[in-house]
Amino acid sequence: MRTLSKKHRISAFAAAAALVAAGVTAGTAGASAPGDENTVNAGALPAEISAAEHTKLVKAADTKDAKAATAKQLGLGEKEQLEVKDLVRNQDGTTHTRYARTYDSLPVLGGDLVVHESKSGKIQRVSKSTKAEIKLASTEASAEHKPTTPKAKDSKAPREVVWAAKGKPTLAWETVVGGKQDDGTPNELHVITDAKTGEKLYEYQAVRNGTGESQYSGSVELTTSGSEGKYTLTDGDRGGHETVNLNNGESGGEVFTDEDDKWGDGTPADPQTAGVDAHYGAALTWDYYKNVHKRDGIRGDGEGATSRVHYGDNYANAFWQDSCFCMTYGDGENNEHPLTSIDVAAHEMTHGVTSATAGLIYSGESGGLNEATSDILAAGVEFSAENKEDVADYFVGEEIDLNGDGTPLRYMDEPSKDGSSLDYWSESAGNEDVHHSSGIANHFFFLLAVGSGKQEVNGVQYDSPTADGSTIKGIGQQKAEQIWFKALTEEMTSNTDYADARKATVTAATGLYGADSEEVKTVEAAWTAVKVS
Repeated sequence: MRTLSKKHRISAFAAAAALVAAGVTAGTAGASAPGDENTVNAGALPAEISAAEHTKLVKAADTKDAKAATAKQLGLGEKEQLEVKDLVRNQDGTTHTRYARTYDSLPVLGGDLVVHESKSGKIQRVSKSTKAEIKLASTEASAEHKPTTPKAKDSKAPREVVWAAKGKPTLAWETVVGGKQDDGTPNELHVITDAKTGEKLYEYQAVRNGTGESQYSGSVELTTSGSEGKYTLTDGDRGGHETVNLNNGESGGEVFTDEDDKWGDGTPADPQTAGVDAHYGAALTWDYYKNVHKRDGIRGDGEGATSRVHYGDNYANAFWQDSCFCMTYGDGENNEHPLTSIDVAAHEMTHGVTSATAGLIYSGESGGLNEATSDILAAGVEFSAENKEDVADYFVGEEIDLNGDGTPLRYMDEPSKDGSSLDYWSESAGNEDVHHSSGIANHFFFLLAVGSGKQEVNGVQYDSPTADGSTIKGIGQQKAEQIWFKALTEEMTSNTDYADARKATVTAATGLYGADSEEVKTVEAAWTAVKVS
C-alpha cells in the first residue's frame, strides 16, 4: 500500500548550501524575532481560505461578464480587456484582485493593476502599474523592424505586445533570448523593441537567481511518500512538492528515492544530503506562507513546485524559473558546497510568490525590490523556522560561504559592507545590478524591524546607520513582515519603484495599524533614513 505525506525523522545531513543569483537570508534558531507585541487590525490581514476556495474566487472574478463589468467601472477603453492573475481576501471581507491587461488581444506589459473592493463588492480604489491611457493608432506591426528569432537554445520567436511600463504606451516586439548566462545559469532574457523603429526599449531577465541529516540544519524531519522498500522525496502535505536529482546535468533528473526512509549523511559526498536540505527548506517556506500569511502555496492554489539539486558541474548559484515552476541549486565550488541552505531555498521560492503577485520586473528599481523581497521574506522563514543549527539573522548566505572567508553574501543592517550593495537610494539606483540595489529595501526593512545603531538579535551584533543621522526604534520582525507582505500582494505592481514602495508600505501599515500609529510613523522614518521620499 502506498502511503502519501508520511512524516519521518531521518538522519539526513542536507547540503543546504549557498545562495541564489537572487539572494537569501540565513536560518533561525530557537530564538524569537525582535519586538513583536502585536496590536494589529486583524481585519486587514489575509483570510485563511483553502486552495479550492481561492481557485473558486479567482474563477468567479475571471468570467467574461465579471471582467467586462470591472473594466467598465474602471473606464477602460473598448479594446482593453482584463485577465485575473491573483486574488487576496482579507478577514474583513475586502478583496484585492490583481489583473493583467490586453489591448486588442495583445498583452500589455506594465499594464497590470489591482482592484480593491469592499465586502459588498464596491470598488474602493485601484493600484495601477501605469496611469497612462492606452490608445494606439494601429496594432499592425510592420515586418521591417521585426526581430529575427535568436539561434540560442530555448529562444522564443518575437511576439507583438504593447509596452506600457515606461513612457507612452507603444506597439512593440518582445523576444526571449535563450541559451546560458556567463556563469552557466539558464538565460531567459526578454528584449522589448519598438515596432516602428526597431529601437530597444527595455530588457529584463526572467530567471531569478536565489528522519534526515542536513548539511546546514542538522537532523530534520521530512515529509516523504511511498512505503517500505521505496520512499520518495515527495511532500503530499505541501501540494506534492518534489525534490529531484539532476545528477550534475542541466535537465531531466529523477525524484530522489530511498529504501529505508533515512536520507543523507550530512556531507556533500552523499548525493541525498543536498536533497534533504532543499526538501526541508521548501517545507519550511511553504509552512511560513501558510501559517503566517495564510497563502496556500506559491500561487495560493495549493500546488507544490519542484526543487532540483546537483545542477551542472561546479555551478555556484541557484535560481527560480516560472517556466518550470521550480527552484534549481548548484553544488558550488568543487561540487562540495550545495546552495541549499534554508535562506537560499526560501529566497528562491519567494521569487515564485513575487511572480504570482506583484510580478516585479527583474530590472531597474523594480528588480531591486524583487531581490529584496526574497531576502526580506526569507528572513521571515528563518525566524519562523526556529532551527537551532541555523539561527535566524539579518545576513544573506552566511551558511554557504560563497566568499570563501566565512562572511555573508549580503548584510541587511549595512548593505555596503559587502563592497557592492547600496545603503541609500540615489537617482542612479535603477542602473545598478538588482542584487546591489536591493540593499536599499533590505536596509529599510532592518531599520523597520530592528532599529538603527547598535543592536543584538539572537546573539548577533548589528550596527545600522541612517542617512540623516536619525534614531529609529524598530517595530519588530512580525509587524515588519506583515507590512511588507501586504504591500507586496495588495499594493505593488510590476513597475513599482522605490518611491512607490514607500507609498505601498505606508498604505499597508495604515490598514494594519491605523494612520496615526507608531508603525506608520516608523515606516516613513525608515524610508527617509535610506533617502527614499
